[in-house]
Amino acid sequence: MTPSEKLKQLGFELPPAPSALGIYKPAMTIGDLCYTSGHLPVQLDGSLITGCVGKDVDQDFGYNAARQAGLTLLSTLNEHLGSIDNVVQVIKLFGMVYCDPSFTQQPAVVNGCSELMRDVFGEDVGIGTRSAVGVAALPLGVTVEIEGIFKVK
Repeated sequence: MTPSEKLKQLGFELPPAPSALGIYKPAMTIGDLCYTSGHLPVQLDGSLITGCVGKDVDQDFGYNAARQAGLTLLSTLNEHLGSIDNVVQVIKLFGMVYCDPSFTQQPAVVNGCSELMRDVFGEDVGIGTRSAVGVAALPLGVTVEIEGIFKVK
C-alpha cells in the first residue's frame, strides 16, 4: 500500500498546502533531500490551531495540533514532490511546542506528528530522528510548529 493510500485508509484528509507568509520557501529539494520550513497546524478550513500547552490547552490538545501540523507538512510535500509517495525516508523532524514554562512533556506532544509519519510511511521509512522543544511563543499563537528533512526519489 502506498503512503497516499495509507493516508486515505487512516481517514485523514490533507489541509490546503500553505503559502509562504514571509521570504522563504515552504519546501526545497537539493539532490535527494527535501527540507521543509516550519509548518503550522492548518485545519481543513484554513484556520489555525492555537493555544499554549499547560496554560490554555492540555497535552492531548497539543498532540492533536502536532498531528495536524504533520498533515500540513504532508500537504506541502504532496504539492512540492507531486505525491507523498515520493518520500523514501523521514530523516528528521523538529517540533516546537508553545507551552507554559512548567510544561515538560514536549516529546509527548510532538508524538502527534511522529506517529502520523510512522502510520503513513511505515516503521522503516516513517521513523527518523527528532527534536522536541518548548518555546515561549510561536507565530500567530499556534500550538506547535514542525519542520522536517526527507529523503526523496
